[in-house]
Amino acid sequence: MLYYLALALRPKFGALNVFTYHTVRAGCAAVTAFLLCLLFGPALIRRLRGLDLGQHIRKDHVENLHALHNHKAGTPTMGGALIIVAAVCSLFLWSDPFNRLLAVATAVLCALALVGFIDDYIGLRRKRNRGLSAKAKFTGQILVGSVLGAYLYFTPVTADRPLLALGDVRDWAALAAVMRDGALAARCPKAQHLLDEAAFPPTPDSTQRTQILAALNAFISRLNLYDEGNWGDVTLSPFLKKLIETGQYATDKEAMVTANRQLLADAYPAVFTSVTPDLHTKVEIPGLKKVFIPLGILYVVFVVLVIVGSSNAVNLTDGLDGLAAGASIISLLAYTGIAYIVSRADWSEYLYLIYVPEASELAVFGAAMLGAGMGFLWFNSHPAEVFMGDTGSLALGGAIGTLAILTKQELLLICVGGLFVIEAASVIIQVTSYKMRGKRVFKMAPLHHHFELSGWSESKVVIRFWIIALLFALLSLGTLKLR
Repeated sequence: MLYYLALALRPKFGALNVFTYHTVRAGCAAVTAFLLCLLFGPALIRRLRGLDLGQHIRKDHVENLHALHNHKAGTPTMGGALIIVAAVCSLFLWSDPFNRLLAVATAVLCALALVGFIDDYIGLRRKRNRGLSAKAKFTGQILVGSVLGAYLYFTPVTADRPLLALGDVRDWAALAAVMRDGALAARCPKAQHLLDEAAFPPTPDSTQRTQILAALNAFISRLNLYDEGNWGDVTLSPFLKKLIETGQYATDKEAMVTANRQLLADAYPAVFTSVTPDLHTKVEIPGLKKVFIPLGILYVVFVVLVIVGSSNAVNLTDGLDGLAAGASIISLLAYTGIAYIVSRADWSEYLYLIYVPEASELAVFGAAMLGAGMGFLWFNSHPAEVFMGDTGSLALGGAIGTLAILTKQELLLICVGGLFVIEAASVIIQVTSYKMRGKRVFKMAPLHHHFELSGWSESKVVIRFWIIALLFALLSLGTLKLR
């Protein structure tokens, strides 16, 4: 709302233009969400107490753990609603609500919050710490993930950049040789005037490389380069053959430029990288330059796995005061930065990341979520005045997973959310070991309870796990340059 108000008033009040900047609005969204939590948190906690929506501590697992946590019985839960409401209200004020990626992320957030709310409500009404059955909860998560996956399969979020970038040239010396010997110009006599041999020195510096790219991009943008008589000796890639056979090459300007660029890559594979089609169904491997896993229709299944995995991993981590909230804030901070990076053509090109032009509003979304998370942590820190419940944990995990998917950094989530992966893995290892060997690996799973039962205080476990989460997030950001 305030975004459009700033747009409307900036002709008269130029200073308001600052509120159209994504970074400024992201900061304002975080602060607003945080303040909303501080303002309405106490009232919500009193309301939850009045409704007798307190946590039940189960005694049927480990007696020692029950003794450690028994004092928490009756603490209000379902406090995750505070995170959701504060974040959504902040987004209403500071974001562009017509940005489709923002709408998608918000829809997933609210849908998973609803699944968690139903689970919490049923459990509290039954006066026991069990709500929805595992099957019902998984069904809800799978449904949300399936809708998201299908939407992204049919409406891509990525933007193919048909023009050549600096990273698309494999060997500048080889390029200079090709240009200087006139071979390329001879293949395209109609566009020969665009290629100035003098502009291609044997070892171009950074300024000259930019000039060379400008000349080449003008070259591939003017007219159809392909002619069987001049390019008949070139083995065409299936992607280029399809563009030519379907007629897109001759009728669509962007398809023409893309085809021309691919034609250069097919003719001179040692000089140019190939165009990567269908990026929206490919998964980038972190740390490798333009290496993707093509999934096709299976990308929908992959999205479901990410959503179910991330939401459940955060849910499993939510067992100590402030643990899940603090770790989620760290992961959200990392993906907020990534969202801003991939929304910029220059930065994504420099780091060889997939360009997602609409992702700038995801930075505002991530900032609002981490601000709301910090506001909730104000009340959830030890000793907790309120628990987030599945309402918050499923939504937070889903939000992190959705950011990973929409920024096309899905596999990086394993590192960004490394702590959540460890917590979930500890449960899998414990269950598998007990079923196969009849023995437990840990004193109790998830892993944070193992350390509690080993004598660590709750605060020490939480702070040390936060440190681990921060190290994982920093490591993941460091890998962005490893290409």
